[in-house]
Amino acid sequence: MTGIVAYGAYLPYWRLQRTAITGMLGSGGGRGMRSVASYDEDSTSMAVEAGRVALRAAGPAYRAQSLWFATTTPGYLDKSNATTVHAALGLASSVGAFDAIGGIRSGLGAVAAASAHAGVAILSDVRTGRPGSAEESSGGDAAVALCFGDTDPIAVLAGRYQAVAEFTDRWRVPGEDYSRVWEDRFGEYAGLPLVQEAVAAALKESGWEPGDLDRIIITGLHARAVKAVPKACDLDPSKVVNDLTDTIGNTGAAHWALLLADVLDTATPGQRIAVIVLADGAEVSLWETTDALSAYQLRSLTNLRAAIAAGRDDLDYASFLTWRGFLDREPPRRPEPERPASPPSHRTSEWKYGLVGSRDETGFVHLPPARVSMGTGNIDQMEPVRMADIPARIATFTVDRLAYSLSPPVVAAIIDFDGGGRFQCELTDVDPEAVRIGGRVEMTFRRLYTTDGIHNYFWKARPTAAE
Repeated sequence: MTGIVAYGAYLPYWRLQRTAITGMLGSGGGRGMRSVASYDEDSTSMAVEAGRVALRAAGPAYRAQSLWFATTTPGYLDKSNATTVHAALGLASSVGAFDAIGGIRSGLGAVAAASAHAGVAILSDVRTGRPGSAEESSGGDAAVALCFGDTDPIAVLAGRYQAVAEFTDRWRVPGEDYSRVWEDRFGEYAGLPLVQEAVAAALKESGWEPGDLDRIIITGLHARAVKAVPKACDLDPSKVVNDLTDTIGNTGAAHWALLLADVLDTATPGQRIAVIVLADGAEVSLWETTDALSAYQLRSLTNLRAAIAAGRDDLDYASFLTWRGFLDREPPRRPEPERPASPPSHRTSEWKYGLVGSRDETGFVHLPPARVSMGTGNIDQMEPVRMADIPARIATFTVDRLAYSLSPPVVAAIIDFDGGGRFQCELTDVDPEAVRIGGRVEMTFRRLYTTDGIHNYFWKARPTAAE
């Protein structure tokens, strides 16, 4: 039976305390904090990170048949974003890559398609709003990947029903930076009858009763409507899981999958999980965990609660506004980077997106890849070697306070990969005062900069969790 065989979640390093908003603007904010994508991250780069975690957990025997990328904040229109994720994950060219973008329901569509085609669905969102608004403070940034297959699934679908309707409770026209929202009472009035219909129909399809549910996930961008669901659908409120909005915010299209990943981190075989999503109607999916879950948890690389605790929560509000483009600050007095050119990017795509180097007959690793062996001088006697998942150690570094960056200073380092290979790169998600020679790092896919509408994606290094 086809089901979820692996999953991966990614939370950015940074958190914004909501009181920081109030401290600067005198209003807005609130209690708790939200997750924040760094200046060099977007929905595409976060999707790559979540996909890497999921595919490592799935194991080398897993072969995705398709990739489906869902977001409400795509880096590109007209050009596919999923192909960038596809290249960075090192998937075969025969694996299809498709975008599902625009609305919160996009993530539901991506999962439906991936589950039908033994593929990977990656849901990623960068949520924002007008400065000082509830949308800004309640949002959050994250990505989740779900791998589907029929070999040892850890959770299988027992029932699904969707009740779709057209009503304008939230909207954002192309080119705008933030959404507009109708009052919460309308979202509750329009959405609750559809939730009741979907819950009843999904339970009927599965043969379950409300009391059979062990965990209940309820998400949506209208907090009032979400809060009203248990009573309206006769569900046990004690079974409703923490929605994590106090610690990371609502991550939009990714949020229900993020909560599902959190539940699967601690679930036991045979548990029954309901996922209720309010978005342009309602969709309910019912999942049952299998005996394969226990073995999977032992090798899983996802621990959402640990990732929440590991975040840095002292981001200042001015930096947040700068990263989001709402505050146009004076940059360093250095020339801006040139626009990346498509032909050379295409010729070196395996290196640029997949971080694939070359190893010669002596075992020496060339980074970037080379045709001529440094040790023997032989030509075209190399084998490709993917470096993205190999840990490394800092050999030396420098802190540059004059280089062009939205978040100065720039920390540049030379790193040595375990097993061979030396590489010069930029460090990210790092405290410049804490960097040390010998520090352990891992590679992460980032957006270096954007010029003339072209995003220059490449790889940086960040300290490992142990550091």
